[in-house]
Amino acid sequence: MATVVGLGLSGIPYSGPDIGGFQGNPGGELYLRWFQMATFFTFYRTHSSNNVEHRTPWTYAEPYLSIIRQFLQLRYRLLPYFYTLSWEATQKGYPPVRPVFWGASDEPAVWGVEDAFFLGDALLVCPIVEEGGRMPTAELRSTRQVSLPKGRWYNFWDDAVIEGEQQVSLEAPLERIPLLVRAGSMIPMEQGKQLILHIYLPVEGSSEAILYSDANDGYGESRLDKFRIVRSQNNLEITWEEQGNYPFPYAGVKLHLHGIKLQQAWVDDAEVACQEQIIECDRALRGSIREHREAGTPCHRFHKLPIQGEFADILP
Repeated sequence: MATVVGLGLSGIPYSGPDIGGFQGNPGGELYLRWFQMATFFTFYRTHSSNNVEHRTPWTYAEPYLSIIRQFLQLRYRLLPYFYTLSWEATQKGYPPVRPVFWGASDEPAVWGVEDAFFLGDALLVCPIVEEGGRMPTAELRSTRQVSLPKGRWYNFWDDAVIEGEQQVSLEAPLERIPLLVRAGSMIPMEQGKQLILHIYLPVEGSSEAILYSDANDGYGESRLDKFRIVRSQNNLEITWEEQGNYPFPYAGVKLHLHGIKLQQAWVDDAEVACQEQIIECDRALRGSIREHREAGTPCHRFHKLPIQGEFADILP
Protein backbone atom coordinates (compact mmCIF):
# COMPACT_ATOMS: atom_id res chain seq x y z
CA MET A 1 0.00 0.00 0.00
CA ALA A 2 2.65 2.49 1.03
CA THR A 3 4.57 1.87 -2.21
CA VAL A 4 1.51 2.40 -4.41
CA VAL A 5 0.56 5.57 -2.53
CA GLY A 6 4.15 6.85 -2.66
CA LEU A 7 4.45 6.22 -6.39
CA GLY A 8 1.21 8.14 -6.95
CA LEU A 9 2.49 11.10 -4.99
CA SER A 10 5.70 10.94 -7.06
CA GLY A 11 3.86 11.29 -10.36
CA ILE A 12 3.30 7.62 -11.26
CA PRO A 13 -0.47 7.19 -10.94
CA TYR A 14 -0.81 3.63 -12.28
CA SER A 15 0.79 0.95 -10.15
CA GLY A 16 -0.08 -2.05 -8.03
CA PRO A 17 1.29 -5.37 -6.78
CA ASP A 18 1.00 -8.77 -8.36
CA ILE A 19 -2.07 -10.19 -6.60
CA GLY A 20 -0.83 -12.97 -4.35
CA GLY A 21 2.75 -11.74 -4.65
CA PHE A 22 5.36 -12.54 -7.30
CA GLN A 23 7.03 -15.04 -4.98
CA GLY A 24 5.65 -17.26 -2.26
CA ASN A 25 2.59 -19.49 -2.03
CA PRO A 26 -0.27 -17.71 -0.23
CA GLY A 27 -3.20 -19.69 1.10
CA GLY A 28 -6.75 -19.04 -0.04
CA GLU A 29 -7.58 -16.48 2.64
CA LEU A 30 -4.49 -14.32 2.09
CA TYR A 31 -4.90 -14.51 -1.70
CA LEU A 32 -8.51 -13.36 -1.32
CA ARG A 33 -7.54 -10.48 0.95
CA TRP A 34 -4.91 -9.43 -1.60
CA PHE A 35 -7.50 -9.55 -4.36
CA GLN A 36 -9.95 -7.45 -2.32
CA MET A 37 -7.33 -4.75 -1.75
CA ALA A 38 -6.16 -4.71 -5.38
CA THR A 39 -9.74 -4.21 -6.58
CA PHE A 40 -9.27 -0.55 -5.64
CA PHE A 41 -5.82 -0.06 -7.19
CA THR A 42 -5.44 1.17 -10.77
CA PHE A 43 -3.16 -1.76 -11.69
CA TYR A 44 -5.11 -4.99 -11.24
CA ARG A 45 -3.69 -8.36 -12.19
CA THR A 46 -2.90 -11.78 -10.82
CA HIS A 47 0.68 -12.75 -11.66
CA SER A 48 3.54 -14.74 -10.19
CA SER A 49 6.96 -16.21 -10.83
CA ASN A 50 7.24 -19.44 -12.81
CA ASN A 51 8.93 -21.22 -9.91
CA VAL A 52 6.04 -21.04 -7.43
CA GLU A 53 2.91 -23.13 -7.20
CA HIS A 54 0.41 -22.47 -9.96
CA ARG A 55 -2.35 -20.15 -8.75
CA THR A 56 -5.40 -18.52 -10.25
CA PRO A 57 -8.66 -17.41 -8.59
CA TRP A 58 -10.22 -20.82 -9.31
CA THR A 59 -7.26 -22.62 -7.76
CA TYR A 60 -8.63 -21.90 -4.31
CA ALA A 61 -12.17 -23.25 -4.75
CA GLU A 62 -15.02 -22.12 -2.49
CA PRO A 63 -15.76 -19.92 -0.67
CA TYR A 64 -12.83 -17.94 -2.07
CA LEU A 65 -13.75 -18.22 -5.73
CA SER A 66 -17.26 -16.77 -5.29
CA ILE A 67 -16.01 -13.85 -3.20
CA ILE A 68 -13.25 -13.09 -5.71
CA ARG A 69 -15.86 -13.11 -8.48
CA GLN A 70 -18.00 -10.62 -6.54
CA PHE A 71 -15.08 -8.21 -6.15
CA LEU A 72 -14.16 -8.56 -9.81
CA GLN A 73 -17.75 -7.68 -10.72
CA LEU A 74 -17.60 -4.69 -8.37
CA ARG A 75 -14.43 -3.55 -10.14
CA TYR A 76 -16.24 -3.62 -13.49
CA ARG A 77 -19.16 -1.64 -12.06
CA LEU A 78 -16.71 0.98 -10.79
CA LEU A 79 -15.09 1.55 -14.19
CA PRO A 80 -16.81 4.95 -14.76
CA TYR A 81 -15.33 6.12 -11.46
CA PHE A 82 -11.87 4.77 -12.33
CA TYR A 83 -12.01 6.33 -15.79
CA THR A 84 -12.94 9.73 -14.37
CA LEU A 85 -10.06 9.50 -11.90
CA SER A 86 -7.71 8.59 -14.76
CA TRP A 87 -8.82 11.70 -16.66
CA GLU A 88 -8.33 13.79 -13.52
CA ALA A 89 -4.76 12.46 -13.23
CA THR A 90 -4.00 13.75 -16.75
CA GLN A 91 -5.53 17.15 -16.04
CA LYS A 92 -4.40 17.89 -12.47
CA GLY A 93 -1.76 15.31 -11.66
CA TYR A 94 -3.85 13.90 -8.82
CA PRO A 95 -3.14 10.20 -8.26
CA PRO A 96 -6.26 8.00 -8.21
CA VAL A 97 -4.90 6.17 -5.12
CA ARG A 98 -4.28 8.71 -2.37
CA PRO A 99 -2.99 8.72 1.20
CA VAL A 100 -5.41 9.05 4.09
CA PHE A 101 -3.93 12.47 4.85
CA TRP A 102 -4.98 13.70 1.39
CA GLY A 103 -7.12 16.73 2.12
CA ALA A 104 -6.44 16.36 5.85
CA SER A 105 -3.22 18.33 6.26
CA ASP A 106 -4.52 19.77 9.55
CA GLU A 107 -5.19 16.34 11.11
CA PRO A 108 -1.97 14.91 12.62
CA ALA A 109 -3.85 11.77 13.74
CA VAL A 110 -3.99 10.49 10.14
CA TRP A 111 -0.60 11.65 8.86
CA GLY A 112 1.04 8.33 9.66
CA VAL A 113 -1.73 5.98 8.50
CA GLU A 114 -0.22 3.53 6.01
CA ASP A 115 -2.66 0.62 6.22
CA ALA A 116 -5.53 2.36 4.37
CA PHE A 117 -5.91 4.61 1.34
CA PHE A 118 -8.36 6.69 -0.65
CA LEU A 119 -9.54 5.86 -4.14
CA GLY A 120 -10.33 9.34 -5.36
CA ASP A 121 -11.86 11.61 -2.75
CA ALA A 122 -14.89 9.40 -2.15
CA LEU A 123 -13.78 5.88 -1.16
CA LEU A 124 -11.71 5.09 1.94
CA VAL A 125 -10.35 1.56 1.55
CA CYS A 126 -9.18 -0.32 4.64
CA PRO A 127 -7.66 -3.66 3.55
CA ILE A 128 -7.00 -6.75 5.63
CA VAL A 129 -3.36 -7.81 5.29
CA GLU A 130 -3.14 -10.73 7.71
CA GLU A 131 -4.71 -14.16 7.69
CA GLY A 132 -7.32 -14.50 10.42
CA GLY A 133 -5.61 -17.54 11.85
CA ARG A 134 -2.73 -15.35 12.97
CA MET A 135 -4.98 -13.19 15.13
CA PRO A 136 -5.16 -14.13 18.83
CA THR A 137 -8.93 -13.66 19.32
CA ALA A 138 -12.10 -14.21 17.31
CA GLU A 139 -12.93 -10.50 17.61
CA LEU A 140 -9.65 -9.45 16.02
CA ARG A 141 -10.15 -11.99 13.26
CA SER A 142 -13.45 -10.38 12.18
CA THR A 143 -12.76 -6.66 12.74
CA ARG A 144 -10.11 -4.04 12.15
CA GLN A 145 -9.34 -0.62 13.59
CA VAL A 146 -9.60 2.38 11.29
CA SER A 147 -8.49 5.96 11.96
CA LEU A 148 -10.99 8.27 10.31
CA PRO A 149 -10.41 11.82 9.08
CA LYS A 150 -12.92 14.52 9.94
CA GLY A 151 -16.38 14.42 8.43
CA ARG A 152 -19.20 11.95 8.09
CA TRP A 153 -18.79 8.54 6.50
CA TYR A 154 -21.12 5.87 5.16
CA ASN A 155 -20.36 2.19 5.34
CA PHE A 156 -20.35 1.07 1.71
CA TRP A 157 -21.90 -2.29 2.56
CA ASP A 158 -24.84 -1.31 4.77
CA ASP A 159 -25.07 2.54 4.69
CA ALA A 160 -24.38 2.85 8.43
CA VAL A 161 -23.43 6.45 9.28
CA ILE A 162 -20.13 6.94 11.10
CA GLU A 163 -18.74 10.21 12.43
CA GLY A 164 -15.09 10.90 11.69
CA GLU A 165 -12.11 12.22 13.63
CA GLN A 166 -11.91 9.06 15.72
CA GLN A 167 -10.68 5.48 15.63
CA VAL A 168 -13.42 2.95 15.03
CA SER A 169 -13.67 -0.82 14.86
CA LEU A 170 -15.26 -2.06 11.63
CA GLU A 171 -16.45 -5.52 10.71
CA ALA A 172 -14.21 -7.41 8.32
CA PRO A 173 -15.68 -10.84 7.59
CA LEU A 174 -14.08 -12.94 4.90
CA GLU A 175 -16.51 -11.73 2.22
CA ARG A 176 -15.69 -8.02 2.54
CA ILE A 177 -13.20 -5.44 3.74
CA PRO A 178 -14.00 -2.16 5.51
CA LEU A 179 -14.96 0.33 2.79
CA LEU A 180 -16.27 3.80 3.60
CA VAL A 181 -17.75 6.58 1.49
CA ARG A 182 -17.29 10.25 2.28
CA ALA A 183 -20.57 12.14 2.83
CA GLY A 184 -21.34 14.41 -0.11
CA SER A 185 -19.79 12.04 -2.66
CA MET A 186 -21.21 10.68 -5.88
CA ILE A 187 -19.90 7.36 -7.16
CA PRO A 188 -20.81 6.55 -10.77
CA MET A 189 -21.26 2.85 -11.50
CA GLU A 190 -22.15 0.91 -14.61
CA GLN A 191 -24.58 -2.01 -14.82
CA GLY A 192 -25.16 -3.24 -18.34
CA LYS A 193 -25.94 -0.10 -20.31
CA GLN A 194 -27.30 1.70 -17.27
CA LEU A 195 -25.45 4.43 -15.42
CA ILE A 196 -26.14 4.25 -11.68
CA LEU A 197 -25.22 7.34 -9.70
CA HIS A 198 -24.74 6.50 -6.03
CA ILE A 199 -25.26 9.72 -4.12
CA TYR A 200 -24.27 10.03 -0.47
CA LEU A 201 -25.86 13.00 1.25
CA PRO A 202 -23.66 15.91 2.25
CA VAL A 203 -23.80 16.83 5.91
CA GLU A 204 -24.97 20.31 4.95
CA GLY A 205 -24.70 22.75 2.10
CA SER A 206 -23.56 21.46 -1.26
CA SER A 207 -21.04 19.23 -2.98
CA GLU A 208 -20.01 18.64 -6.59
CA ALA A 209 -18.97 15.64 -8.67
CA ILE A 210 -17.99 14.97 -12.26
CA LEU A 211 -18.15 12.08 -14.70
CA TYR A 212 -15.79 11.92 -17.68
CA SER A 213 -16.58 9.92 -20.82
CA ASP A 214 -15.02 9.37 -24.24
CA ALA A 215 -14.63 6.43 -26.63
CA ASN A 216 -12.49 4.69 -23.98
CA ASP A 217 -9.31 5.49 -25.87
CA GLY A 218 -8.47 8.94 -24.48
CA TYR A 219 -8.62 10.61 -27.90
CA GLY A 220 -11.15 12.55 -29.95
CA GLU A 221 -14.41 13.90 -28.60
CA SER A 222 -15.14 13.73 -24.89
CA ARG A 223 -17.71 14.93 -22.42
CA LEU A 224 -17.97 16.03 -18.81
CA ASP A 225 -21.15 15.56 -16.85
CA LYS A 226 -21.12 17.82 -13.80
CA PHE A 227 -23.42 17.24 -10.86
CA ARG A 228 -24.19 19.56 -7.97
CA ILE A 229 -25.86 18.21 -4.82
CA VAL A 230 -27.53 20.74 -2.52
CA ARG A 231 -29.02 19.81 0.85
CA SER A 232 -31.43 21.98 2.82
CA GLN A 233 -33.66 20.78 5.69
CA ASN A 234 -35.63 17.79 4.33
CA ASN A 235 -34.94 18.68 0.72
CA LEU A 236 -32.24 17.64 -1.68
CA GLU A 237 -31.66 19.10 -5.13
CA ILE A 238 -29.42 17.60 -7.80
CA THR A 239 -28.54 19.57 -10.91
CA TRP A 240 -26.82 18.18 -14.01
CA GLU A 241 -24.72 20.19 -16.46
CA GLU A 242 -23.28 18.70 -19.64
CA GLN A 243 -20.14 19.78 -21.48
CA GLY A 244 -18.63 18.36 -24.66
CA ASN A 245 -19.94 16.79 -27.83
CA TYR A 246 -19.28 13.11 -27.21
CA PRO A 247 -22.64 11.25 -27.19
CA PHE A 248 -23.98 10.21 -23.81
CA PRO A 249 -22.82 6.57 -23.68
CA TYR A 250 -25.57 5.09 -21.50
CA ALA A 251 -29.09 3.96 -22.33
CA GLY A 252 -30.53 5.17 -19.04
CA VAL A 253 -29.75 6.67 -15.68
CA LYS A 254 -30.68 5.61 -12.17
CA LEU A 255 -30.04 7.53 -8.98
CA HIS A 256 -29.41 5.47 -5.87
CA LEU A 257 -29.56 7.71 -2.82
CA HIS A 258 -27.89 6.86 0.47
CA GLY A 259 -28.74 8.45 3.80
CA ILE A 260 -32.27 9.53 2.94
CA LYS A 261 -35.67 7.87 3.08
CA LEU A 262 -37.25 8.96 -0.19
CA GLN A 263 -40.75 10.40 -0.21
CA GLN A 264 -41.12 12.37 -3.46
CA ALA A 265 -38.94 13.32 -6.41
CA TRP A 266 -39.36 15.43 -9.53
CA VAL A 267 -37.37 15.37 -12.76
CA ASP A 268 -37.53 18.80 -14.37
CA ASP A 269 -40.89 19.56 -12.68
CA ALA A 270 -42.44 16.17 -13.51
CA GLU A 271 -43.00 13.90 -10.52
CA VAL A 272 -41.41 10.46 -10.82
CA ALA A 273 -41.86 7.25 -8.87
CA CYS A 274 -39.40 6.35 -6.12
CA GLN A 275 -38.68 2.68 -5.56
CA GLU A 276 -37.02 2.24 -2.19
CA GLN A 277 -33.89 4.42 -2.53
CA ILE A 278 -33.78 4.45 -6.33
CA ILE A 279 -35.03 7.02 -8.83
CA GLU A 280 -35.09 5.79 -12.41
CA CYS A 281 -34.60 8.56 -14.96
CA ASP A 282 -35.84 6.48 -17.87
CA ARG A 283 -36.06 9.50 -20.15
CA ALA A 284 -32.28 9.68 -20.52
CA LEU A 285 -31.37 9.50 -24.23
CA ARG A 286 -28.17 9.01 -26.15
CA GLY A 287 -26.54 11.91 -27.94
CA SER A 288 -25.11 15.27 -26.95
CA ILE A 289 -27.04 18.45 -26.25
CA ARG A 290 -25.66 19.93 -29.47
CA GLU A 291 -26.86 16.96 -31.53
CA HIS A 292 -30.36 17.24 -30.10
CA ARG A 293 -30.47 20.97 -30.75
CA GLU A 294 -29.26 20.58 -34.34
CA ALA A 295 -31.78 17.79 -34.96
CA GLY A 296 -34.60 19.67 -33.27
CA THR A 297 -35.25 16.75 -30.90
CA PRO A 298 -35.68 17.09 -27.14
CA CYS A 299 -32.80 16.25 -24.81
CA HIS A 300 -34.54 14.59 -21.89
CA ARG A 301 -31.75 14.05 -19.41
CA PHE A 302 -32.71 15.86 -16.26
CA HIS A 303 -31.25 19.25 -15.48
CA LYS A 304 -32.81 19.67 -12.04
CA LEU A 305 -34.04 16.98 -9.70
CA PRO A 306 -35.64 18.14 -6.41
CA ILE A 307 -36.15 15.42 -3.79
CA GLN A 308 -38.07 15.34 -0.53
CA GLY A 309 -37.43 12.81 2.20
CA GLU A 310 -36.20 12.06 5.69
CA PHE A 311 -32.47 12.16 6.23
CA ALA A 312 -30.95 9.13 7.92
CA ASP A 313 -28.71 11.22 10.16
CA ILE A 314 -31.71 12.93 11.79
CA LEU A 315 -33.97 9.91 12.06
CA PRO A 316 -34.58 8.63 15.62
